[in-house]
Amino acid sequence: MQNSFSDGPEWLISEAPVAYPDAMAFMEDRVAAIARGEAGDLVWLLEHPPLYTAGTSARDEDLLEGARFPVFKSGRGGQFTYHGPGQRVAYAMVDLRRRGPDIRRYIHDLEAWVIATLDRFNVAGERRAGRVGIWVDRGREGGMPGREDKIAAIGVRVRHWVAFHGVAINVDPDLGHFDGIVPCGIREHGVTSLVDLGRPVTMSDVDMALKESWQETFGHG
Repeated sequence: MQNSFSDGPEWLISEAPVAYPDAMAFMEDRVAAIARGEAGDLVWLLEHPPLYTAGTSARDEDLLEGARFPVFKSGRGGQFTYHGPGQRVAYAMVDLRRRGPDIRRYIHDLEAWVIATLDRFNVAGERRAGRVGIWVDRGREGGMPGREDKIAAIGVRVRHWVAFHGVAINVDPDLGHFDGIVPCGIREHGVTSLVDLGRPVTMSDVDMALKESWQETFGHG
């Protein structure tokens, strides 16, 4: 008989950058504990040192500067993604058996979570058919009409109906670091961040918005 963890997720914030292999090992252990009914959901907010990750659909030709930063294979869905300082990574370890074993719905809710978080800073994040992640219409931001930039990445892996990995929101990273890859395999669009859009927010501001938006999107359970 599984224990009941119904008061919402535990929140963990790491102040120092977390090495990618260490983060993966931590998630693996937590996911196993959740699957056994020995732990509840956890949302882990962190930053990584500069690195690239390759999802299950990554193509070699989309890694443009392979020696620039370390490259790690990841079991999440998607293609190449950059992580680094100034980007808030939110790893959500969530028991989908309790919420309903529907992966598409869960990913849709993750997108809604990011959109609601960005809305707190008056940034209109949007989904795009055929494109993973959350996008910003730069024309609405006083930029070039028709230009769309990615502001958040989403990647999920599920084991025994426990979801992990999560989202990454560009707060104030070095956008030049994305030049070493074709982000998510999409060549015709760029990347942006909250600070690049003229929102001088801090990581703490984003953390607070993520917590508030989680409750709105997912509720307590």
